[in-house]
Formats: sequence, C-alpha cells, structure tokens
Amino acid sequence: MKKITKRKTLILLSIGMFVIAASQIFSQYFVLPDFAKGSFIGIGIGLVLMSLILGNFKTVRN
Repeated sequence: MKKITKRKTLILLSIGMFVIAASQIFSQYFVLPDFAKGSFIGIGIGLVLMSLILGNFKTVRN
C-alpha cells in the first residue's frame, strides 16, 4: 500500500471525525432513515481507519 503524507492523513482523520459528529447532530434534530445514519457513520469510520492505516506517523529520531 502507498503511504500518504502526514498532512493528508490529518485532513482525512479530521474529515472522518467531522462526518461522524455531523451525522450524530443531524440525527438528533432531523429524522433520518437508518440507511442514511449507517451510511454516514460508515463513511466516517472508513475515513478514520484509512487515515490510520495509510498514514505516515513515524517520527524522526536522532
């Protein structure tokens, strides 16, 4: 698998967390079907996992 840069990893991570949080907020105020709730949460979890698996989190050691 191809590693992605740390900046792109952090962007994917933050977008994934935002999608999960937004789906929870929208479902609190609006009636969403179960398919929509599950899709949004699934997309958010997928983005978070992809950023954690493909991310380049190695630190530089002297």
